[in-house]
Amino acid sequence: MKKIVQYTLLAIFLAITPATWAQHTLGITGGLGASTARFYPKYEMKPLIGDMNFGISWRYYSLPRFVGAIGVDLEFMQRGFSHGYSYSSSIDDRGEEVREYNFYSRHLNSIMLPIVWQPHVYLAKNHVRLYLEAALTFSYNFGGDYKYEDTGLSGSYDWRLERDNRWNYGLAGGGGFALLFGRYELGVRARYYFGYADLLRNMNKYYDNATDGAENPFLTTPLRSPIDNLNLSVTLAYRFNKEGFDEWFYKPPKRDRSSKEFRFQQGTSTSGR
Repeated sequence: MKKIVQYTLLAIFLAITPATWAQHTLGITGGLGASTARFYPKYEMKPLIGDMNFGISWRYYSLPRFVGAIGVDLEFMQRGFSHGYSYSSSIDDRGEEVREYNFYSRHLNSIMLPIVWQPHVYLAKNHVRLYLEAALTFSYNFGGDYKYEDTGLSGSYDWRLERDNRWNYGLAGGGGFALLFGRYELGVRARYYFGYADLLRNMNKYYDNATDGAENPFLTTPLRSPIDNLNLSVTLAYRFNKEGFDEWFYKPPKRDRSSKEFRFQQGTSTSGR
């Protein structure tokens, strides 16, 4: 995965040459989000809200216009999950069990690298851009902390190579809009990150939960533990061409409709009687 990141950054460097600057934008992003984990077997979960994210983005706008842009983002992102690690139960007036869960919450930091395809359309005489997004993502996880909400016990999370996966990958999708003025784009973007790699090594690979510290609340490690998050961000980008992108003025070549001369020759036939 490290080589994929290195090759991606090298491709960006080679693509941004003086001859092609006019079709590029470079921008910054920042916003808030919510995250959770998809554990299997399933646990009682609740989302963590208020995760911070910020980063830089690069886009290249290609022809024709409806193909849109391709690019790469480099983001710092807070993520995590909160799950009910224990509960107390009671019986209500209808004779049904009611559970009160005690939650363990964990926050972690990620460096996220989405490789983005962004089809779009322009409106209002090229002053508004609407777009969708699809991305392949790679991330590196580090740092973070944990907290037991019922007891208040908390601390820094101790990453262990044999238990925790620092490198993750997944998909992302979303959309947004941008207002174009001068050389700048100011917009709002919503993006959902769908994790595929597990945050924790599963019980087939890691057996030492009983000897772990308070940072690990699991009696047995889940079989699956990818993380998902939804981010809402504000974007500001600088366009290297003040005159606008070539795709703004692009018109498909017209068909050659030159007239062709067709000659019809009516055959004659004679019949003898």
